Amino acid sequence: MMQTSLTKRITLIAAGGLVSFLFASVATSAAEIKVLASVALTSAFNELAPNFEQATGNKLNIGYSLTADIRKRMLDGETADVIILTQPVMDELDKQQKFASGSVTNVAATPVALAIRAGAPKPDISTVDALKRTLLAAKSIVYADPAKGGASGVYFAKVVDRLGITDQLKSKTILVPGAQAAEVLAKGEAEIGVAQSSEIVPIAGAEVLGPLPGEFASTTIWTVGIGTSTKVSEAAKSFIQFLTGPVARPVFSAKGFQPG
Repeated sequence: MMQTSLTKRITLIAAGGLVSFLFASVATSAAEIKVLASVALTSAFNELAPNFEQATGNKLNIGYSLTADIRKRMLDGETADVIILTQPVMDELDKQQKFASGSVTNVAATPVALAIRAGAPKPDISTVDALKRTLLAAKSIVYADPAKGGASGVYFAKVVDRLGITDQLKSKTILVPGAQAAEVLAKGEAEIGVAQSSEIVPIAGAEVLGPLPGEFASTTIWTVGIGTSTKVSEAAKSFIQFLTGPVARPVFSAKGFQPG
């Protein structure tokens, strides 16, 4: 009996040692991945990041900002393990050799869309002429300040200019520094908003009216790459694989994104 009890104790100690060893191994192999990402990806990443961390043991350190701001910072020498921005900016940075060779790939896409407060009457934006009439009739319009570099704001300012109504809209335009247009709508502080659909869908109290019509339709492609100076390349690759895999796809879809 004593021998059996002793054997059990030895087995338990050995098992405990094995568990400790396994936890130590996970802790040792876990990496911290620095990520620079556009604010348009915030809602999707808020859900995806914990799933990735739990599945891999790696830690994500995500810094969000406007695409134009991250572009400037990277051109000035800042880098990260993983960078996710609009495709044209990523292509530009890739030519500057800011990414590991062959690491750049598309992740998701999102249309530039108009938004209204949830439950409000839905004006017609089905054609370019209808869009122009709706914008002229609106009491207030909110979108990202083009001077701050938000992709949807920069694009929509060009649309307004091409419509020839820049002066007519100036007095009733509300410019926000980043992805806050849908929040302004939800508070009832503007009638019409323009933003990436991924910035509208997650906000309670705002809803997508529809994408810009006809010749003004624009889809932003979000592209990811691995920074050339990364010291956690395998962990960075695993994050990209996660973002382009079957777990992430329905999350992106639910947040207003389309396949990249």
